[in-house]
Amino acid sequence: MTRKLYILNGSNLNMLGAREPHIYGSTTLKDIEQNCLALAEALKFDCVFRQTNSESELIDWIQEAFVQDAALIINPAGFSFGRISVLDAVKLLRRPVVELHITNIHKRSEEYRHSTISVAATAVICGAGANGYLLAIRAIEDLWGNQT
Repeated sequence: MTRKLYILNGSNLNMLGAREPHIYGSTTLKDIEQNCLALAEALKFDCVFRQTNSESELIDWIQEAFVQDAALIINPAGFSFGRISVLDAVKLLRRPVVELHITNIHKRSEEYRHSTISVAATAVICGAGANGYLLAIRAIEDLWGNQT
């Protein structure tokens, strides 16, 4: 059985490295993708890594992950806050879901503190920087193994 893993990234994450490096660091999304694909391959996951600035495209990809019976790591970025349609799509998934934020959203200003996606996530990782993606892949590995 091939285990599928989708790593989906929301709005403005294509600008990592250039966008507010004092907050998000200097690592680019391409750097993160390369590291994720290498670890996913080592752990024998068939991995899809994508980014979009379109909420509808993100929902389509989450639904695709559902059809593929995939686990999901999602950094919803700006789609975290008040996006019920993204939440409803995430609720479809049967495999583990890890919500990921590069920054610790709980230490940020009020508008960044309450992700609607968290209620559907198996786990949430925030504040570990770009390394959070690798932690999330390892969490998926562990959670998948513990799933009945």
